Amino acid sequence: MTPSTVMELGRSALEVAFLVAAPMFLAALATGLIVSILQAATQINEMTLSFVPKLIVMFVTLVLAGPWMITTLTDFIRRLFSAIPTLIG
Repeated sequence: MTPSTVMELGRSALEVAFLVAAPMFLAALATGLIVSILQAATQINEMTLSFVPKLIVMFVTLVLAGPWMITTLTDFIRRLFSAIPTLIG
C-alpha cells in the first residue's frame, strides 16, 4: 500500500462524509438563519425557539434524505471492501 493510495482512500472517505452530512448541515443552517431573522424582526430572544424548529427540520431531512445517505455510505463501504485484495497485494 503506497502513500498515494492511502491519501486517495482518505480523500474519498472525506468526500463521502461531507456529501452525506451536507443535507443535514444545510437544513440546520437554513432553519437557523430563518429563525434568527424571525427573532430579530420580532425581538423574541428565546433559545428554545431556535432549537425546536431545527430539531423538526433535521428529523424531516433525515427521513427524506436518509435512504440516499445510507445508499451512498453502503456503496462506498462495498467499494472499499471489494478493493481490499488490491490494496494489500
